[in-house]
Amino acid sequence: MAAKFYEPPIDEYLPQNGNRGYRVSRYELDLVYKVASNRLTGRADITAVSTAARDRFALDMSQSLSVTKVFVNGAKPAKYTHQNGKLVLTPAQKIPAGGALVLVVQYAGVPKPVRGPWGEVGWEELTEGALVASQPNGAASWFPCDDHPSAKASYRISITTDSPFYALANGKLLRKQTKASQTTWVYEQSEPMSTYLATIQIGPYQRYRVGPVQSPVPMHAILPARLRLPFEHDFARQPEMMELFTERFGPYPFETYTVVITDDELEIPIEAQGISIFGANHCDGRRGAERLVAHELAHQWFGNSLTIRQWRDIWLHEGFACYAEWIWSEAAGGPTADQQARAARHNLARQPQDIVLGDPGPLRMFDDRVYKRGALTLHALRLELGDLAFFDLLRDWTIRYRHASVGTEEFTDLAGHYSAVPLRALWDSWLRREPLPALPPPTR
Repeated sequence: MAAKFYEPPIDEYLPQNGNRGYRVSRYELDLVYKVASNRLTGRADITAVSTAARDRFALDMSQSLSVTKVFVNGAKPAKYTHQNGKLVLTPAQKIPAGGALVLVVQYAGVPKPVRGPWGEVGWEELTEGALVASQPNGAASWFPCDDHPSAKASYRISITTDSPFYALANGKLLRKQTKASQTTWVYEQSEPMSTYLATIQIGPYQRYRVGPVQSPVPMHAILPARLRLPFEHDFARQPEMMELFTERFGPYPFETYTVVITDDELEIPIEAQGISIFGANHCDGRRGAERLVAHELAHQWFGNSLTIRQWRDIWLHEGFACYAEWIWSEAAGGPTADQQARAARHNLARQPQDIVLGDPGPLRMFDDRVYKRGALTLHALRLELGDLAFFDLLRDWTIRYRHASVGTEEFTDLAGHYSAVPLRALWDSWLRREPLPALPPPTR
């Protein structure tokens, strides 16, 4: 009997992204980047298994990058084409379902962000250096990939760049080697990672330890020396956040946590796996971005370890990270989570009620109303379950699905085990209908 392989559905929010017929288990990326000319040269070794017998296989890859050589299982393909953001390979020999698929793509070009309804995402040139912010579909701006949130794989990323610059990628730094005017940095990301969470950060940075040396989670900052003093003030409470979130959400899911502060200003911070990226404007000396520090840290559990299978469930990322802001505020002596929730609901009630949280649509998946209503849904659940059961549920959620792909149904099913009464009415009103429900009265 032929083996059956699970294939995620093509995402209806991003139907042009993601590919059928194979599952990637590992990416090995060897990159050379020239800062002055913003030129990237790369080789991607992609290890996969075919899930169906197919004549052709496709990878997502930006047209800003030119393919120079391609190999499939060590041989030149019968044919390959690169157009409309897809690199399509036709192997010389048909590969059966369950067959090994080792793809090698050599390429070069001037990387540019991918334009879409959410602005420009992906590889972005800075004044001195570069950053990668790929959510939701920018990974193809710098490497060929299966760009689907459920397509998790391990990574080895080698980046060679001009020696004055610091280069950071996801995972553990395996080695650093300088030859003449260039330095090679090699990172290993062993925990499964979605393509949009893979990142490169290059700039005139220095690396600093954050928090006590004996902290169970090593934390570092990568930033320009000029920003160190404001950083140490503005991010001073990050170790306390880590301690609180570890208690509330369960063990931190990765080996380390690194915050990058770019020399340029950024409109919003960006999460990547094991890394958060902030702009120089987020170091204002007044802790003006502290709620965002909490938000991005929380994404390491909700978004980076537990990653949605389909973009319509984005409330499982953003609602949880927004609610973590309120949890931190309460623990830090600011407004309580209940006060924050009631203020947020008051503000939402004055806005159009035309979003279904469980399926907001592609143009609205990053709407602030999704973030706030997602957090309100969790607060309503907390009031229903009580604190003890609610936080037991969150820890169970993050441990049970650690490094996995998730959907709303898994969360609502799990929550049902922590409630003495059916939760159907709560989910219907908060997730499946447009009108904004009332919050239950606060618990005494």
